[in-house]
Amino acid sequence: MKEQLSQILSAALAEVEHASSKAELEAARVKYLGKKGELTAILRGMGKLSAEERPVIGQLANEVRAKIEEAIEREQAELAQRLIAHKLQTETIDVTLPGQKLPLAKRHPLNTVLYELYDIFTGMGFSIAEGPEVELDYYNFEALNIPKNHPARDTQDTFYINDNIVLRTQTSPMQIRTMEKQKPPIRVIAPGRVYRSDAVDATHSPVFHQIEGLVVDKGITMGDLKGTLEVFAKRLYGEEARVRFRPHHFPFTEPSAEMDVTCFKCHGAGCPLCKGEGFIEILGCGMVHPKVLSVCGIDPEEYSGFAFGIGLERIVMQRYKIDDLRLFYEDDLRFLTQF
Repeated sequence: MKEQLSQILSAALAEVEHASSKAELEAARVKYLGKKGELTAILRGMGKLSAEERPVIGQLANEVRAKIEEAIEREQAELAQRLIAHKLQTETIDVTLPGQKLPLAKRHPLNTVLYELYDIFTGMGFSIAEGPEVELDYYNFEALNIPKNHPARDTQDTFYINDNIVLRTQTSPMQIRTMEKQKPPIRVIAPGRVYRSDAVDATHSPVFHQIEGLVVDKGITMGDLKGTLEVFAKRLYGEEARVRFRPHHFPFTEPSAEMDVTCFKCHGAGCPLCKGEGFIEILGCGMVHPKVLSVCGIDPEEYSGFAFGIGLERIVMQRYKIDDLRLFYEDDLRFLTQF
């Protein structure tokens, strides 16, 4: 049995010394010192020894166990040191090297033009109002002189949450919300996302952006509306820009008009882009309907006002000569980095 213990010790020390990982060390420990290990098997057979041999073999077996455990602990410490040395060698960072340059973000073209509009209108004394995109039917339609049986509802494909809640089809509800909270004089613009059930193509999207404008005070006339929008057009497109107004119909304004601006491509001479007219439509506008003022508790005999609605995407497409609306929403860096 002494010879067996000597062989076990030699074999165990050799395996521990050649172990190259924690897993191999653990395997060696289990092989020799585990419940079913070789040394444990020797100790279980000691019952067959004589009374004189047991203490001798027992002491020798304990010495063998101690030497194996000591070798394993020593090898674990050395293995840990080797792993640290390997990491230090392979993960060395030269802190004197220049860092990698990260690309800087740029403003989206929609935001670039939107902030220009902010500057233009706040420079004329307008403040900015924001409201909910999930809107009550009352604010989106009825208070704007568009009752449930009004034919104007047929011209807008609306996303209905239920019979009383919709995704707003325009930012015009902010006219009502502003006039309910604030009495004249009022001068605000209301930018934001709007939703209509349109199929996606080069000129339509179910999600787009509008900027609503509202002015209410004593003595406001169509001349004030035209003058304000002419200043806006010249600030946005240049002093040479000319505007024209065409009669139109909106339920919440009376009279109503569409405003065109000089074609940015031909500068009024006429081209395929403007269909030979020299002008391109950019917004709808008009004098606030007396019924809309009355609904908000404002006396239309004492006060008057004008409103306008600008399609942000249309303005940006004209500014940058973009012919496909979908480019704004595809997050293609090849497109966005041009601006």
